Amino acid sequence: MKMTSVQQLAKMIDHSILHPTMTDYDLERECAVAARYNVASVCVKPYAVKQARQLLKNTEVAVGCVIGFPAGNSAIEVKAFEAETACKDGAVEIDMVINIGKALQGDWKYIELEIGTVVKVCHKNGAIVKVIFETDYIENKLDIKKLCEICTEVGADYVKTSSGFGFVKGADGRYSYMGATIENLKLMRDSSGPNVKIKAAGGVRTLDALLAVREAGCTRCGATATVAILEEAKKRFGE
Repeated sequence: MKMTSVQQLAKMIDHSILHPTMTDYDLERECAVAARYNVASVCVKPYAVKQARQLLKNTEVAVGCVIGFPAGNSAIEVKAFEAETACKDGAVEIDMVINIGKALQGDWKYIELEIGTVVKVCHKNGAIVKVIFETDYIENKLDIKKLCEICTEVGADYVKTSSGFGFVKGADGRYSYMGATIENLKLMRDSSGPNVKIKAAGGVRTLDALLAVREAGCTRCGATATVAILEEAKKRFGE
């Protein structure tokens, strides 16, 4: 069994500050949360990178930014420009959403060019890249496997399950999502090369859920329930 400390768990967490209704005041509050718990990073909207960088300048918390978020529909050139802008503004981690429709139709040349282009831009600027598949939409396991193989080939740093906003409309007209599942995380770990890490996102809201995705092979996890998770960790594992 893996040894566990609160700080080890904190350094798995990318604290998400992404809801469209969040204001600059929310950004300040949530960056303070990230600093207090010394998480791995914050994940912010593109316009917020400069401000987050300033708020966290005296901490060990990295600033990350989403690209093509949340639906992945921007042109490749736009994603590349958005990624480069985020890097110049101070982001050192980039979470990009793939073109979901192109993946669903099996246009793997497009997907390889898209991911490879963003990876090249980010690596040139000293940033790592996490590639969001949106597994609530990409349900075919062979497609997930293929995406992992492409990410390995083009040198992506992480493969990631979800944006947290990939809502699927049900028969009753309501929208919901599953987010990270253990089955998909294990598949992604098994299908990716040794240099590609795994990030869970979507639906990880408890300490037990965080421990479960770690056991499945994740080294990062997107979370909004950071305080609840780490306060429970303190109770269970001690300060």
